[in-house]
Amino acid sequence: MIHLPHTDALCALTKPYCLDSVPDGLFNRAMSEISLFHYQQTPGYKHWLNANGLDAKALESMDDWSRLPPIFANYFKRHLLSSPSGEGALELTSSGTSGQKSRMRYDTRSMAAAQGMVSHIFRHYGWDTPDRPCNYLLLSYEPEAAISLGTAFTDQFLCSYAPANRVAYGLRLTGKGHAFDVFGVVHALQAFAEEGLPVRILGFPAFLSQALQHMDDTGCADLKLPAESLVFLGGGWKTQAAQEIPLSQLYQRINRQLGIELARCRDGYGAVEHAVPYVQCAHQHFHVPVYSKVFVRNPADFSVQPYGRRGLLEFVSPYISSSPAHAVVMGDLATLHPGASCGCGLTTDWFELHGRAGTTASRSCAMAASELIGEA
Repeated sequence: MIHLPHTDALCALTKPYCLDSVPDGLFNRAMSEISLFHYQQTPGYKHWLNANGLDAKALESMDDWSRLPPIFANYFKRHLLSSPSGEGALELTSSGTSGQKSRMRYDTRSMAAAQGMVSHIFRHYGWDTPDRPCNYLLLSYEPEAAISLGTAFTDQFLCSYAPANRVAYGLRLTGKGHAFDVFGVVHALQAFAEEGLPVRILGFPAFLSQALQHMDDTGCADLKLPAESLVFLGGGWKTQAAQEIPLSQLYQRINRQLGIELARCRDGYGAVEHAVPYVQCAHQHFHVPVYSKVFVRNPADFSVQPYGRRGLLEFVSPYISSSPAHAVVMGDLATLHPGASCGCGLTTDWFELHGRAGTTASRSCAMAASELIGEA
């Protein structure tokens, strides 16, 4: 049995964006706790920290977690990093159809912590409606057997916040993989509009954009989906960058063609290497919940950038015990801003994304999935 009381207490906080609700020093105690756990338990992690000038004593007193040497998310595409608690644990992967895959293990407590954070955020926004059945359009992979793909696992879990009446998938099984079914997506939307239940649309934005464009091109009448419908997107456009439109423009199309309120169109940022959820506020900004901290690093010298300066996006959170992924640098460029500059009322910092870093194609679920649009 893993005993991480400070970490579990942090992840259990029910007000995800209220800094005043966090007991003084709890984040630092939780980060020290999880860092020491991996230092003592996870093969190779002690050597990694020692090579960067840190030992157990330093971890006990650390309060600047930018000093903790992070691991690049791409490293997980080449190595399975697992603590003893990750042995036999749920394994999720990042890539959709081809390319290198990140493999991440989530033991029971780590997955419960991650899903609990999602629950706190959904309740904050009023999206946890256990007494209100919905129809679901999942713009992600139709599952076959056990679900191991991170995005498919996430979408299935997100269906737990409102009972599912019917579920339609955008990426259908063909017997030879998956293919984007644009006609099926449009038909599902039309049927859902007739049925009168709220509709929740989850998944990749490129597919929803393609479906709305198809409706325009074929003269489909605009729909009026029922009140309380929700669009919660995730993942980028990747290989469909030439067709990418700003999310604000996509939300306008959703509002016009599907009748869903702009305030109920949101995007979420996440990755199989880092399961803390980052959800757009009403002003379309990704606020950092109290369960994590964000640093932006200068790609040239890895120094921490101040507010307003672009760099590599780093996440620090103590939630995970099954892998030393509590400090991870993503492959995305971002800029961090102070919470007060948003104006939505949330006080935590927020970040804006600028796309993938580097010049070579960096594959992910969204990238692999978006290639299927061309096969529709």
